[in-house]
Amino acid sequence: MALPVTRPVTVGPCRIGGGGPLVLIAGPCVIESQDLTLQIAGTLKDLCAQAGISLIFKASFDKANRTHLGSFRGPGLDPGLETLGRVRAELGVPVTTDVHLPEQAAPAAQVVDLLQVPAMLCRQTDLLVACGRTGLPVNLKKGQFMAPWDLGPAVAKVAQAGATGVVVTERGTTFGYDCLVADLRTPGVIRRQGVPVVFDATHAVKLPPKESGQRAHAPALARAAVAAGVDAVFLEVHPDPDHALSDGPNMLALDTVGPLLLTLAAIHQLVHGDTP
Repeated sequence: MALPVTRPVTVGPCRIGGGGPLVLIAGPCVIESQDLTLQIAGTLKDLCAQAGISLIFKASFDKANRTHLGSFRGPGLDPGLETLGRVRAELGVPVTTDVHLPEQAAPAAQVVDLLQVPAMLCRQTDLLVACGRTGLPVNLKKGQFMAPWDLGPAVAKVAQAGATGVVVTERGTTFGYDCLVADLRTPGVIRRQGVPVVFDATHAVKLPPKESGQRAHAPALARAAVAAGVDAVFLEVHPDPDHALSDGPNMLALDTVGPLLLTLAAIHQLVHGDTP
């Protein structure tokens, strides 16, 4: 069966969907320091070039959904955007970050190429409209509580507000109390709505209530998702995940990412018939 045709979304020099090369959205969960962020971004740029994959660098300036009040949240809006701006200017790669409040959308849009709506906020009308009004493309992360066929209204809110494109990220669906299950029928269901699909392999193995995760399973899920026809893969990576300040247990070690990207690019080429 042929894959559903999607409307490609342009993010800086990258194109997500439309049968083009695989795109990687990747970076650390949160900005820990400017130097570390630039180091990770530079390594990812080199690895993606070797694999023939387009890179969109992702890191958060604030993690507003941490379990504990004292958890590390990041540098905040202005210092975080300064760091992302340096990545964009010095390395020449497009960047993205998540926004949690409507008032964060406009300032973030002055720096980044793609706005990301967190999964738990994917039905918040004011946030969706604020992101759409910036005129940037928007990555709408599907909530763990939503069926893929229920995303239409949320996608419409963003598009009708003025976004230049919408992509949807799948990260699994809540199963029981503390586990997510990635249903590989979901990318096809979402694609039939005409939007490109991203698979978030590292959040799919997160165990939220425990701030834990099972990173060993993330590469297999990423390979399966690309075989199922997704347009992009989302990975959180870190040079030393066991000592990362956020999401360490589900992040991949940066030195393991290169071979995985080569495999993902090869699978994507077989599925889509694109030229690396």
